[in-house]
Amino acid sequence: MWPPLFQTAACDFLDKPKGQKSELPQIYNQLVPGRAMLAAAAEGDSCEFGSSKYIGLCCLGGVLSCGLTHTLVVPLDLVKCRLQVNPAKYKNLFNGFKVTIADEGSRGLAKGWAPTFFGYSAQGCFKFGLYEYFKIVYQGMLGEENAYLYRTWLYLGASASAEFFADIALSPMEAIKVKIQTTPGFANTLREAAPKMMQEEGVSAFFKSLVPLWLRQIPYTMMKFACFEKCVELLYKHVVPKPRAECTKQEQLVVTFAAGYIAGVFCAIVSHPADSVVSKLNQAKGTSIGGVLKELGFMGMWKGLGPRIIMIGTLTALQWFIYDSVKVALRMPRPPPPEMPESLKKKLQQ
Repeated sequence: MWPPLFQTAACDFLDKPKGQKSELPQIYNQLVPGRAMLAAAAEGDSCEFGSSKYIGLCCLGGVLSCGLTHTLVVPLDLVKCRLQVNPAKYKNLFNGFKVTIADEGSRGLAKGWAPTFFGYSAQGCFKFGLYEYFKIVYQGMLGEENAYLYRTWLYLGASASAEFFADIALSPMEAIKVKIQTTPGFANTLREAAPKMMQEEGVSAFFKSLVPLWLRQIPYTMMKFACFEKCVELLYKHVVPKPRAECTKQEQLVVTFAAGYIAGVFCAIVSHPADSVVSKLNQAKGTSIGGVLKELGFMGMWKGLGPRIIMIGTLTALQWFIYDSVKVALRMPRPPPPEMPESLKKKLQQ
């Protein structure tokens, strides 16, 4: 049972002969009736759904959505990290900005922008690209009716699988970013910090926070994708006065932004304790997860939640907006919200 499924799901990436059309669009049509993903020439799309080109363009959309947005909010992220690791000096959000500018000038708010850009660009590539890939694979495993009935679990599983690999790509740059932002006098740039960390702690310096990073990012991403998908479905069903097919591209992007912001608020709350541990763990060498948890205490793990809700809510909304805009601009197939298969409708009627 399993080998044929994996072979089918991987056909575009591993052994599809050049010029041969992908089987994934046909499989996807069978799983979710009403989502007609025909050949690109027939629909005016730039690629076939599920093809290697489609997944590659999703990776590009992920690079742009995550790399640009995280770099945009570096000042807020910097203050948030300092609130987490030094609450005695940085008492609240506004005080954190004031103290940082007083100590380092306005340029100090941009500390860590380079590792943020490169780290989250790599993360976004894996996060969005692999999410689309794993979603197709798991749909094939579940079958048509189960893919609809258990679609929330499908989103959770695909996003968790994607984020596992995305965090491995992110971890080195995340460690460098936090070190620059939270350790005074250590380093001011990526080129200065990376070799210094390597000399002092070796390769482990870049991956010592990988486990708490998984604990932070995997729940965050599961909430980000599952909540977003569900919000889009509910908005079109209960709020938007017309079907998605009748909405303009601009109207669809407004729905995307709204659903993304709602998902972002929940993401921030779910992942914040682990985020505090990551910040504290990367601040100083020789620390452990147990030691950090003991030092912070329960209440300490929630320091900086307000700024993070603002940051993550805005980030998540912008990321989905940019990602969906890339799909529109590149004429990529964009399936509508899920519909109940005809076979399941007949069973319910009986």
